[in-house]
Amino acid sequence: MLRVLAVDDEEPLLEELLFLLRSDPRVRSAEGASDATGALRRITRALEAGPDGAEGIDVVFLDIHMAGLTGLDIARLLTGFARPPLIVFVTAHEGFAVQAFDLKAVDYVLKPVRPERLAEAVRRARAQLGRDGEPPAVGGVPPAAHAPNPNPYPYPPLAGPASARPGPGAGGADRAPEQIAVELGGVTRFVAIADITYVEAQGDYARLHTTEGSHLVRIPLSTLEERWAARGFVRIHRRHLVALGRIDELRLDAGTTTVRVGAAELQVSRRHARELRDLLVRRAAG
Repeated sequence: MLRVLAVDDEEPLLEELLFLLRSDPRVRSAEGASDATGALRRITRALEAGPDGAEGIDVVFLDIHMAGLTGLDIARLLTGFARPPLIVFVTAHEGFAVQAFDLKAVDYVLKPVRPERLAEAVRRARAQLGRDGEPPAVGGVPPAAHAPNPNPYPYPPLAGPASARPGPGAGGADRAPEQIAVELGGVTRFVAIADITYVEAQGDYARLHTTEGSHLVRIPLSTLEERWAARGFVRIHRRHLVALGRIDELRLDAGTTTVRVGAAELQVSRRHARELRDLLVRRAAG
C-alpha cells in the first residue's frame, strides 16, 4: 500500500484531494502540506529515513503553481537524490505536461480532480513501484463508501431526503431552490438551505456550516449572498454570510461586534454592524 504526501497551497483543494486519497484502499496513509517549505521539510525526513523507514513516502501528489517554489522546482530538487519518491502532478494548467514528464513524473492529473482519474494515477504509481498485486479499486474508482475514512475534515450526510426538492406541479419552476448540491468524491448530496447556519468564504469556494458539520462548494460567497438574500442570509463580514434567524446572540465589546451562531462566534465588520443590529431589532419587533 502507498504512503502519500499531497501538496497544494489552496486548502479546500488539498482537503478534497486528501479525502479522495484516503478513501482509496490502496493508500495506506496520506499526509498534506499547504506550501513548498512544509512539503520539502516532510520529504527531507522521508529521504533521511529511507524508502523502507517509518517516515518513508512513496508518492508525492504535487500542485504546480504555489507561492515561493513551484511544484516543478520541488521535482527538480528531488532528481538529485538516489531514491526519491514518485511524483504525480495535480494542476489546473495543461501547459506544463512536457516539463513534468521530463522530470520523470508518473502522471499529470488536471483539476478539478475526478475520482476515477485519481484512481488511475494511484494505479500507475503502484505499477511503477511493483505493487500491482495489491487490492484494486472497484471499477477503477476508490470505494469510498466501504473504506475507513480517517479524513479530519468531516463531510456529514444530508440531513433530509433529496425528494424534498420542489418538482413540477408543486410550483418548483417558480420557486427558489430549497437545496444546494454538494459534490464530494463523485457523490452528489443535497443539503437543505434551511439547515445552513452560516457560510464561510475560502477563496473561490464556500464552506456551508450546518448543525451537523460542513460542506464545501465551488461557489464564491458573493454569489451565495445574492442568491440567498431573500432567504434571510446577510453579509456580516467579507468572510461570512449568516442566516439571520440562526443568530443566537449579538455582542458589542470594546468596539468589536460579534454574533454567536450555535457554537461559533463570528466577528461582524464595522461596515455591516449597524445594518445587522437594525435587522435584528426589526426581526425581534416582528
